[in-house]
Amino acid sequence: MMKEQNKNRIRWIHLRLTNAEYEILQKNFIKSTCPKLSDFARKNLLQKPIVMKYRNESLDELMSELILLRTDLNGIGNNFNQAVKKLHTLVQIPEFKHWITAYELEKKVLLNSIGQIKDCIKNLSEKWLQS
Repeated sequence: MMKEQNKNRIRWIHLRLTNAEYEILQKNFIKSTCPKLSDFARKNLLQKPIVMKYRNESLDELMSELILLRTDLNGIGNNFNQAVKKLHTLVQIPEFKHWITAYELEKKVLLNSIGQIKDCIKNLSEKWLQS
């Protein structure tokens, strides 16, 4: 049986870089999925493949639209709540009392839908920021 090779890294290479070279190395390291700068540098020196992070730029416009939509939904929900609160102060008028009762369920449905949309936007944002 062949003796297993020692996989510990015991050899040192000391390398000096200019500030500009170091900035380039650091910028490329940040774009990679390597957990440590030493891993990134080692893979470069040994000409091994490096996995780079990829950002789907086509999602940028979608995310901008979703952020605007979330803002609009917040405003709609707030306006709806304010209108219902105002109508609650007018309960002495029978028509308003009936309207308030009838639309209380719709208010809950609307706010639930807004909440689900906001959660979906949040999840998409988190996925987008990770890419």
